[in-house]
Amino acid sequence: MHRPIAILLASALLPLTTASNSSSTLARATAVSIEGERFLINGRPTYEGRVWRPEGGEDEYPIEGLLMNSRMVQGIFDDLNPETRERWAYRDNGVWNPDRNTDEFIAAMPSWREHGLLAFTLNLQGGSPEGYSEVQPWENNAYEPDGALRPAFLERCARILDAADRLGMLVILGYFYFGQDERLKDEAAVVRAVDNVTDWLLDGGWSNVLVEVNNECDVRHYDHPILQPERVHELIERVKSRQREGRRLLVSTSYAGGKLPSETVVQASDYVLLHGNGVRQPERMAELIRETRLRTGDNPKPIVNNEDDRPWRDDHQGFGDRGNNCVVCVENYASWGYFDFRQVGEPFEEGFQGVPVDWTIGSDRKRAFFDLLKRITGGE
Repeated sequence: MHRPIAILLASALLPLTTASNSSSTLARATAVSIEGERFLINGRPTYEGRVWRPEGGEDEYPIEGLLMNSRMVQGIFDDLNPETRERWAYRDNGVWNPDRNTDEFIAAMPSWREHGLLAFTLNLQGGSPEGYSEVQPWENNAYEPDGALRPAFLERCARILDAADRLGMLVILGYFYFGQDERLKDEAAVVRAVDNVTDWLLDGGWSNVLVEVNNECDVRHYDHPILQPERVHELIERVKSRQREGRRLLVSTSYAGGKLPSETVVQASDYVLLHGNGVRQPERMAELIRETRLRTGDNPKPIVNNEDDRPWRDDHQGFGDRGNNCVVCVENYASWGYFDFRQVGEPFEEGFQGVPVDWTIGSDRKRAFFDLLKRITGGE
């Protein structure tokens, strides 16, 4: 059975945990921690004891400790711009409703969990409701211009965090998204927003949260230098420095598809994020994982691909047991995250990012991913 060398070292490393004995944490059901390259939930490795043999293959691959995930960033979406808000109206009644969106998100979560999904990415500034966008006139933003938090966004976020906690799921919570970050007026507001939301999470006692400071820090759209590659590690360290009774949040940030995170970011992060968008050949995905693992050096860390649209955008990949980015990640002991969006002309059932979203496993493409996920993980 194939086992990366770094996994053999994991047992010698002490767990890095977010749990504590505070009363707020004791009320929570799900606590994440990290041990070497493995994720643990409530002190036990994810997918405990699970190995996977692809159909027709001879090799087995360890799944224990991985964090299979999906990009579901619009779970708390709203548009505060009255000029664009009507774009997102539901087809059945012609009205956009952010609470309905969150309600339907939460209702779908148990089915994701039953298929073996243990984590999803949520973002306080969302993601493009069109899939990819050059300009973003809408305002989907949990922060006031000065970095204060908007209660309605936090209320919807809290409901999702609570539901995930009950289901034994983790949330990769992004703080910022390009195209929306400029709505914070200056760097001081960005820092204030980081402090405010980190304190909100710690005070709420959520121990099932992994922080992603910003989505794809290296894209040209970020206005504030502190959210760009040369300085984003400052925010990673800032999140790590805020604690409650010895408990802190685990934190990282991501780069654009196919890009290798800098050594500074890798060393500052508790886990390392990759994106697979644009990686058309799975062999290149394997190379990225190997190169990233080298950058962790003597301090092995989990590697998580939490945004990848390739298996369904490229017919030569597909969602079979061979030859796609998802499978290659698993074969190289890295977690994989599904990024599916509704393209122009596709029906409502497609995608998990185009607003309004059908959060159910309601299309052939979604079923193909979740069926593969269940084959790999064994399901709930």
